[in-house]
Amino acid sequence: MGTAAEWSRLPVGRREHRQDALLAVVLGVGLTITTMLYGSAGTYGDDQAAWWVSGLLIVANAAPVAFRRRWPMTMAVVSALAFAATQILHVPELFLVNFTLFIALYTVGAWCSDRVRAEVVRWVVIGGMFAWLFVAITFGWAVPNALPNDDGGLIPPYIALSLLNIVINVIYFGAAWYAGNRAWASAVAKHELDLRTAELAAERERSAAQAVTIERVRIARELHDVVAHHVSLMGVQAGAARRVIGNDPEQATASLGVVEQSARTAVEELRRMLGTLRADGDLGDDHRAAPSTEGLARIGELADSARTAGHPTEYVVVGSTRAVPPTVSAVAYRIAQEAVTNVLKHAGPSARADVRVRYLDGGVEVEVTDDGHGDRAPRNTAGSGLGHVGMRERVAAVGGRIEIGPRARGGFLVRAWLPTT
Repeated sequence: MGTAAEWSRLPVGRREHRQDALLAVVLGVGLTITTMLYGSAGTYGDDQAAWWVSGLLIVANAAPVAFRRRWPMTMAVVSALAFAATQILHVPELFLVNFTLFIALYTVGAWCSDRVRAEVVRWVVIGGMFAWLFVAITFGWAVPNALPNDDGGLIPPYIALSLLNIVINVIYFGAAWYAGNRAWASAVAKHELDLRTAELAAERERSAAQAVTIERVRIARELHDVVAHHVSLMGVQAGAARRVIGNDPEQATASLGVVEQSARTAVEELRRMLGTLRADGDLGDDHRAAPSTEGLARIGELADSARTAGHPTEYVVVGSTRAVPPTVSAVAYRIAQEAVTNVLKHAGPSARADVRVRYLDGGVEVEVTDDGHGDRAPRNTAGSGLGHVGMRERVAAVGGRIEIGPRARGGFLVRAWLPTT
């Protein structure tokens, strides 16, 4: 979309051309009628133009109106010449011919996008008309018999008539100039409004599409956090139960109990999430799913689940426990959940884990590490990588920082700092 400086109202469509043609016909008929009436009234007496001259000039005055929005500047010059010829040749028409010239000058101001040329053409036409007026006034003064008699009034009659003609022409041409410029300014303002409206509509569409995408990513992240953790824990415990079911039924029963509890927890979280989505309507609505209620207080449960899965896990809280914003608390829990899930999936069957929560000035830090030496097996790095992406997105959403990567002395580290003020 172009700017207003590059915009043009021309060319126009067939509808506008039909309107101009109809207006030209109406003016032509009107000029014919008024010419006949002025002629019958003896406007120019014996100096009146022949009928065929009058007919030609009626056409010359009306025809440019039909083409005024095709070639506005050219038609303005033609209209000015036809107007002058009508007066010089004594065609008996003194009324509608003024409208044809007015329309031509107005069209130049209202429709020409080349504003410099529009100004020049109008100045040339108006300047020519005033030059002709002053010449006529001068010749009138040079012929005393043509002047009205001086009856001792305040202003001599010939001066009064001259001033009256000047004032009338100033008002006439000034009105044509002003009306044309105002019409152009209004058209430009409407064009700019249309541009802004279109831009706003496009921006709304982009914002809506972005909101849908963000919401889908958020839901996918929530599903990944819920499913990955609990299913991973269920898989580990089910495998442990399978290995010991013949030799240690009690341990197998405990492992299966963990599987059952994890399954129930996963189903409950999924049910809560789906219920929230149904209540809030479509993804395109302005409503958003409520944030998870999981928080810092439940990170200890994650450490317990890792221990139950066979990973020696230490859980430490550093600093004085205090309330933090719900969103930050939920992000902290999800970061810890994903990191513990990665320990279960990738660190080896008996790797040692360390979960720490630190309450710092202006923030809270969550750290999950493992030694990666479970049974001295190499770390299993198979995975989609979506967990790391999700953690980074969550931390970025609350303005925090996160460090993810292998440790120099072995194992893996996830450390996230989240602002609380």
